[in-house]
Amino acid sequence: MINIPLSVLDLAPVQEGSTAGDGLAATTELAQRTEAMGYSRFWVAEHHNMPGIASAAPSVLLAHLAAATSSIRVGSGGVMLPNHAPLVVAEQFGTLHALHPGRIDLGIGRAPGTDQATALALRRTKDGLSAETFPQELAALLAYFRGTSPDGIAATPGRDDEPEIWLLGSSGYSAQVAAILGVRFAFAHHISPNNTVAALELYRENFRPSEQLERPHAMVAAAAICADTDEQAELLSRPREMAFLHLMSGRPRRLPTPEEAADFPANDRERHFAAQRRAGQLLGSPDTVRRQLSDLVEETKADEVMLNTLVYDIEARARSFELIRKLTEN
Repeated sequence: MINIPLSVLDLAPVQEGSTAGDGLAATTELAQRTEAMGYSRFWVAEHHNMPGIASAAPSVLLAHLAAATSSIRVGSGGVMLPNHAPLVVAEQFGTLHALHPGRIDLGIGRAPGTDQATALALRRTKDGLSAETFPQELAALLAYFRGTSPDGIAATPGRDDEPEIWLLGSSGYSAQVAAILGVRFAFAHHISPNNTVAALELYRENFRPSEQLERPHAMVAAAAICADTDEQAELLSRPREMAFLHLMSGRPRRLPTPEEAADFPANDRERHFAAQRRAGQLLGSPDTVRRQLSDLVEETKADEVMLNTLVYDIEARARSFELIRKLTEN
């Protein structure tokens, strides 16, 4: 048995032949089903101007998900701070926390989660769009929660009653910022698997205790697809790979069907890219995923693991989470 809390990272995928409403309904159903399975957290990620992802407004979606569930923690994985005024984020998540106390996580990222033109349309000014200003933006956000802003402004709701705050990252930079601030850290292993161990070491070595957190607490987010057999898992993974290929070519689209993905005529460069994307993934039958998950936990010494399962069918998505959850049960 693998004894570690498991959580869910969902992108609210929009499948080919469906609508954004269908994708959001499937995400809501998945939150309810994974809550019943005993998963700890259900996070959604902020993406914009992408036809295959419906989670453009995390705070709105989280209000719905929290109301549709009763115990699972819900949160952002994450809110991309360069896209927003820090006070708006503090007020939104302060409101969520007031409505659902003890159940809200605020995961914060420093990438825009979109192209620069869309980021500019979100912020309406070039000020703050660069990741270089992220430390100042983050400091302002925390000050609005804690009533320490030099301009005397505080988040209401939110002041002195902040949600659980996480810093997200795929590099050593974010790890060190999280350590200095004394907040929880979630590493995007599914994006940058070669940097995971080094970043977590930086976080733990440089961690400074804070009022909110006495010791370092790290979570690793991994792509995961589990099915009854290795062959079935391979087939389920193909729409995800095709979607990434379209994204990298600058032509994002809705999540393709398994049949379309199986017939996709990838060239050598695309096949090489798809193979690289598989590094660090949990992919296969329960026995295969058990070994992979055990190795991941042993290598990273993570306190929690978060799983992102991007497959076409909601039943296959739920089945994958069910199979992996059983690996941690007594």
